Amino acid sequence: VRLFPGDGEATINGKPYKEVFPRLEHRHTIESPFVATNTSGKFHATIKVAGGGISGQAGAIRHGITRALAKENEAFKPLLRKEGLLTRDARIKERKKYGLKRARKAPQYTKR
Repeated sequence: VRLFPGDGEATINGKPYKEVFPRLEHRHTIESPFVATNTSGKFHATIKVAGGGISGQAGAIRHGITRALAKENEAFKPLLRKEGLLTRDARIKERKKYGLKRARKAPQYTKR
């Protein structure tokens, strides 16, 4: 994520963010750091994101924007921390265990 003083538009992988994320839910996720710091429309963001799903990418972008805003102005840090935006989502895929088909799915049990 790179922030520049601008009109409040964001480009994700070279496309406008409204084109990449048509759902309002994901747009609100991306815009939440700007709303929390009252800087909506003051920065232009260029973002590169890859991997994961739509919701995961939106969360990763939110985290990147939050970190960039905190680096831009140290006074934003307490506001962002209070909103819980500086905390990374630590959930990761659980590993596959031997003897099982997936992380927790066991093969079908046959009684006889």
